[in-house]
Amino acid sequence: MTEADDLIPVRETHRFDEARLAAYLRAHLPGCEGQLTVRQFQGGQSNPTFLIAADSRRWVLRKKPPGKLLPSAHMVEREYRVIRALADTGVPVPSARLLCEDAEIIGTPFYVMDYIEGRVFTDPTLPGLTPAARSGVYAAMAETLARLHAVDWRAAGLADYGRPENYVARQIARWSKQYEASKTGEMPAMDRLTEWLPRHIPDREETTLAHGDYRLGNLIFHPTQPRVVAVLDWELSTLGHPLADLGYNCMLYHLPADLPTVRGFGDTDLAALGVPDERQYVATYAKHTGRDPGGDWPFFLAFSLFRYAAIVQGVYARALQGNAASATAEQLGRAAPILAEIGWRIADQGV
Repeated sequence: MTEADDLIPVRETHRFDEARLAAYLRAHLPGCEGQLTVRQFQGGQSNPTFLIAADSRRWVLRKKPPGKLLPSAHMVEREYRVIRALADTGVPVPSARLLCEDAEIIGTPFYVMDYIEGRVFTDPTLPGLTPAARSGVYAAMAETLARLHAVDWRAAGLADYGRPENYVARQIARWSKQYEASKTGEMPAMDRLTEWLPRHIPDREETTLAHGDYRLGNLIFHPTQPRVVAVLDWELSTLGHPLADLGYNCMLYHLPADLPTVRGFGDTDLAALGVPDERQYVATYAKHTGRDPGGDWPFFLAFSLFRYAAIVQGVYARALQGNAASATAEQLGRAAPILAEIGWRIADQGV
């Protein structure tokens, strides 16, 4: 989200009245003066994201996609709320500047936040970095997740941000319904997971603020240091189980390296790269939190893969309707059966 080569002209399906946006921002966004330019970030499979600039100032705008949307999806209003709530917690987030819920301005609600300089890594092997730098990046990612899970969500004004009980059961029910609503063909592994997961929910229940999409590509790192300067894409955040976040974060250890648009490690020699293996990464998180997944780990991995398969199936369905946020959405959606099959293997056989 910060590299110039990630920017493209606004896609035809996402065009809106830029003159009307400019007039609105000049009236509501301090510092927004002069000629407004709008370009679109290529990434972002859910909510279209744009770089807006006026004179020497830059901001990022995120909006709901056009067209018919699944219930409770694309909640940019929630993203805006949680980013504002986290401003003074030690969790690195951009400063949220304004929320516009008037769909008449550009066709859907949107919000604006500060543009953050830094590095966004999309390849988990971190090509071009030294082994020591790679190790630092993964240590920073684990530490930042631990910091998020340590937030006092009541003190941050997020006591009503979600229900603090039965998160996993409710998520299974939610994504089962979302999957059914966006289903385009049969997926036996998803059917098996839909039956297996509710019967194997761990007894241990914990509640923290959960990001919901915590992964390498949703972090901005300092331009030269192995330090996270912003956590992005809070659309799926809620009050939830911290191990669900950790399991989702660790899916890349179980995905093939050639999976379309969702790269995993596959058979990569992690030690040679200086990248921690899954056990080491989880241990780093546990060191900061005192929270060890133990025997519940296979469940949270299977749950995460099931949930992500449901998400990308929704992306695929939107691609078929012509209103997905990314040009690679159709390709991503084809990964859904692979994700479900890996999730079912872990559920059935363990890690």
